[in-house]
Amino acid sequence: MSRATTPAWTPVCPLDRLDEDRGVAALVDGVQVALFRTADGLFAVDNLDPVGDAYVMSRGLVGSRGEVRTLASPLHKQVYDLTTGRCLDVAGVTLRRHRVRCRDGLVEVRLRQEE
Repeated sequence: MSRATTPAWTPVCPLDRLDEDRGVAALVDGVQVALFRTADGLFAVDNLDPVGDAYVMSRGLVGSRGEVRTLASPLHKQVYDLTTGRCLDVAGVTLRRHRVRCRDGLVEVRLRQEE
């Protein structure tokens, strides 16, 4: 991807607005994103549940399976690896992840193109 087409970092909210292990939805360049702050860091994924086809992932349950940090859909309870986006319950299903960082106390997201 050339530098000219690389998506920009979009400021979303102050870090202290994100409660640990609770999601929040944000609109980033027209895309609904679910943001999560955990003890392991920040995560950003599409808010669209790939199985239930509804914008609800920000209301999902953060947890773990062994050492894997997970997010369970609030609809049908499919569980996703927050690091990779891979569904741990349904083969071939993934949740699109986005880059996220905290800079000067401000959470920023850079959308990832279709994978």
